Amino acid sequence: MELYQLQPDHPLKKKKRVGRGGKRGTYCGRGSKGQKSRAGRKMQPMIRQFIKRYPKKRGYRVASFRDKPLTISLSILEKNFEKGEIVNMATLVEKKLLERVKSRKLRVKILARGELKKALIIDGIEFSNTAKEKIEKAGGEIKN
Repeated sequence: MELYQLQPDHPLKKKKRVGRGGKRGTYCGRGSKGQKSRAGRKMQPMIRQFIKRYPKKRGYRVASFRDKPLTISLSILEKNFEKGEIVNMATLVEKKLLERVKSRKLRVKILARGELKKALIIDGIEFSNTAKEKIEKAGGEIKN
């Protein structure tokens, strides 16, 4: 038996075509002319255009999206609380200075706007440094 006498058991069903005789000849399915038909075309993806339109913010995981504490001034505490009363989340909701607390992540911060002349007991609420000074000056107490 010689090499030229060998034949495949299962001949190819379709002839392999190359070049202009093939199904994807000359233009290779890209059509003719224009940027889309060229090799190494630089088409801009649509998603990139949307990304470019969004305003960019500085920093890692931008702080402006974080929950900010609700603020209450000392003048509001002066009007709504009596001397020696405890100021906490429950009493603020009870006196309708805050809406009902829906989530435990809700934070309240006391700011030093206005004057405080009553000795109040602050419990479990954030406060600014100047507010702390004014509360202690009025004879108040801070528990945390």
